[in-house]
This record gives sequence, structure tokens and C-alpha cells, in this order.
Amino acid sequence: MAENNHLLDKLDGLVSRFEEVSTMITDPAVIADQKRYVKLTKEYKDLGKIVAARKEYIGCLQNLSDAKEMMAMEDDPELKDMLREELAESEKRIPELEEEIKLMLVPADPEDDKNVIMEIRGGTGGDEAALFAGDLFRMYSKFIEMKGWKMAVSSYNEGTAGGYKEIIFSVTGEGVYGILKYESGVHRVQRVPVTETQGRVHTSAATVAVLPEAEEFDVEINEGAIKWDTFRSSGAGGQNVNKVESGVRARYVWRNPFTNQDEEILVECTETRDQPKNKERALARLRTFIYDKEHQKYLDDIASKRKTMVSTGDRSAKIRTYNYPQGRITDHRIGYTIYNLNSFMDGNIQDCIDHLIVAENAERMKESEL
Repeated sequence: MAENNHLLDKLDGLVSRFEEVSTMITDPAVIADQKRYVKLTKEYKDLGKIVAARKEYIGCLQNLSDAKEMMAMEDDPELKDMLREELAESEKRIPELEEEIKLMLVPADPEDDKNVIMEIRGGTGGDEAALFAGDLFRMYSKFIEMKGWKMAVSSYNEGTAGGYKEIIFSVTGEGVYGILKYESGVHRVQRVPVTETQGRVHTSAATVAVLPEAEEFDVEINEGAIKWDTFRSSGAGGQNVNKVESGVRARYVWRNPFTNQDEEILVECTETRDQPKNKERALARLRTFIYDKEHQKYLDDIASKRKTMVSTGDRSAKIRTYNYPQGRITDHRIGYTIYNLNSFMDGNIQDCIDHLIVAENAERMKESEL
């Protein structure tokens, strides 16, 4: 029971915090402070799950103790059978609950619930890299559709032979960053390019960046200092798009807190035919860009503390290889290899992500000494 008591000690301290937070979120002064209110309601929701699990855990421990006590005193064979069933049920559920609670006690990434902005860029390999970037975009589009999330393309630059030199899009839904963050890094492809006449296998690469989308109160921007340009969009949308200056470009000078230097940030959006909407979305991307720069320091701090972190956020790390001749996918971070490349490229990537989540959670539990 020492293990149980150790876990209950940890949980008992959270009950008073849960009660404190539940009072705070009804305070008009807290409600008026949007940033604080959002943070506290999130904490209230998370603590609520832990408190409910604690209640079930205490109930299971009590049932186990009662059933053992009654078994020792009971002579009726039918009642003994019922008590045995109760005992078996509690004995099975207690370790399951302990694992669930331990996971809940591991501090969650505060970014996990955020929406994301994703950037896919063709890397080394010219036309073939752009084609592969297009394949990755298709793979994520299908995955996003399966999850019931929403996607909107902000801007893209097509490759000469197809695919994309670069494509930027936003993804909105529940817990998006917590799932897609594992996709940040360099993706390598090994296959015979369509341009190859000798049938030789080439290696190309594309980089994927997954940025948690900044909320309005995450980043302070002096909107008056933004220089806006408008231009005619090119691409899909018919002649109307080319005649109307619906594309927007935002230039903003930002003081980088790490280098203490001024940097000019340039953001474009040609997502819709409506200029005000494009302005709104360009502003969201600008916020995210600045937030990402600041968030990167947080990721670097985590990475420096962990030796084998699954999602370090290091975008130069080679994370996955897609080998077409062998129909093989290998995720280098956890040594995960499967031979269903076609299905994977059709958006069935959840199993790989699940393995990454399990590996990261195991690491975090070890770190939290649970």
C-alpha cells in the first residue's frame, strides 16, 4: 500500500488546488483578465479529470479492502464467489487507474490544445523534393480530414514539375498541436524520381514545421507599426482573383529578445478573395511567427534537460524516411518501422504518432519520478 499512499499524497494536494481554482474562475476580476481566465479554466478542466480519477481510485482501494475483510468472515459459497469477482475486478482496475493517474500527473505541454500553422518546404533534391512536399501535404490533408479538423491554405509556391516548393496552411480543431507537433523535422524520401531515366533511386528531403498558433493575448504587437501592401493574387480562383488586389503583405519590425536586434518579418496571405479576411489571417500568422520564436527558447530549454526527447522541436533533425522501393516507413526517433507506405501516404499516420506519444510519456513519467 506504500505505492498507493505515495500516489494519494500527490493527489490530496491537488484537491485543495481544484477547489481554489473553482472559486477563482467565478471571481469577476479574474473573468475580466482574459489571459488569466483562459489559463485557469484550462487548469480547472485538467484538475477535474484528476479529481474524478482520484475518487474512483479511492473507491477501488476501499472495495478491495472491504471484499478481503468480508471474505475472511463469510461462509456462504455463493457470497464468496461474488466477493471473489469483486476482488478480481478491483485488483484489475487499480493498476490501470494508477497508470492513468501517473500520466495525468505528468505536466502537460501547455501548447497541446492550440491550433497550428504548418509549413512544408521542399529541401534538397530540386523538382523531386517539391513533388515529395506535395505528397506530404496530401498525406496531412487526408489525416486532417479523418480527424474532423479544418484546414486553410495561407500561401503556396508550386514546383516546376508539380508539388510545392513551399506551402503554408493552418489547422484548427481539438488538441491539434498535441498530435501534429511530432511531425516537425526533416522527412526523407528514397525513390526513383519521375525525371530519372536510368531507374536509379534518389534521396530527397522536405522540412515540416508545426507552429502552435498564438492567441491574441500570447503576443503583443503594435498594429499601428505594421506596413501593409496589397497585390493581385495568382493561382486558383478564376479571373476575379487576378483583377482584384485581395492578396496582402505585412511588414513588421520586431525586436528579437534573444539577440536584442531588430528583425523585419514579412508575411503574405492570399487565402481568400476578401482582403479584410486575408489581413486578419496575415495578422494571425505574424503573431504565430513571433510566438514561435519565443516558444523555441522554451523547446530548447526542455531539449537541454532531456537526452532522448521525442519532440525536441529541432527542425533540422531527420525524423522519418519514406522508402518507396521497399514500401517502408521508418521513424528514427523511436526505431518504428512499418511496411505499409501506401496506406501511410493516404493519411493513416495515427499509429506512428501513438507510438511517439507513448515513448514521450514514458520519458516524462521517468523525469517526474512517477
